[in-house]
Amino acid sequence: MAGGRVAHPTLKGPSVVKEIAIGIALGLCAATVWKMHHWNEQRKTRTFYDLLEKGEISVVAEEQ
Repeated sequence: MAGGRVAHPTLKGPSVVKEIAIGIALGLCAATVWKMHHWNEQRKTRTFYDLLEKGEISVVAEEQ
């Protein structure tokens, strides 16, 4: 009886270049989302102070 050999796939380690590329891509995506959030908050603040300066809004509560 001949002992049959089972062909097992050879396990390869992670590809360093691929891991770096994926890390850079994920980092750029996260940075883009964060920067867009920052720009949106900046725009809201700038709009608020512009309206405050024009007198269209006030931070003082109106008396009833």
